Amino acid sequence: MKDTIRHKTNRDSILDAVDRLLGTNGYKKMTIEDLSREVGIGKGSVYLHFKSKEEIALSHIDRIIERLKQRLADIAEGPGPSERRLRAMLVERVMFRIDSVQHYSQSLNELLAQLRPKLLERRKKYFENEARIFAKILAEGTQSGTFDVKRPIVAAHALLDATNAFLPYSLSAEELGERDEMEKKVNRVADMLLHGLIRR
Repeated sequence: MKDTIRHKTNRDSILDAVDRLLGTNGYKKMTIEDLSREVGIGKGSVYLHFKSKEEIALSHIDRIIERLKQRLADIAEGPGPSERRLRAMLVERVMFRIDSVQHYSQSLNELLAQLRPKLLERRKKYFENEARIFAKILAEGTQSGTFDVKRPIVAAHALLDATNAFLPYSLSAEELGERDEMEKKVNRVADMLLHGLIRR
């Protein structure tokens, strides 16, 4: 049991270190030596958890998305009217990502340019998983008479497409602007999107 806990702790510590190093050095300059030094473990210990620097960086992004999916699911399953939960989910999917990378000096696309093909492939899967969470609340709202949605999964993808413009892929935190201003913009778009879904 202790070995399992230590394994998980080391793996999480490595991913935490990746987050810090990506923010300061970027992917290209980050080395396994940097990671092992940052975590305080041997270089060989890093390779016990990950096969390559590429796998480490992609696992870091996977972890961010797993945490986001959990947040979205918690909101979806929480109390309150479906339209209020859906609105909160739309805002959360954008702001969570912005908060996760706001300490990066470059955009994600610049930081992870060398991983772009694999990252784009993963992004499709991320969005598909998010769409399923959104589709559930759209189906629930339609069943209760709140929303007028014929195909919840199609509507879910449309909601994601509409808010993807705010995601911090091509802009750095500085280029995105102030967090409060971004949140206001996302809230305005969420209101407009919800207006189109409400049953009249």
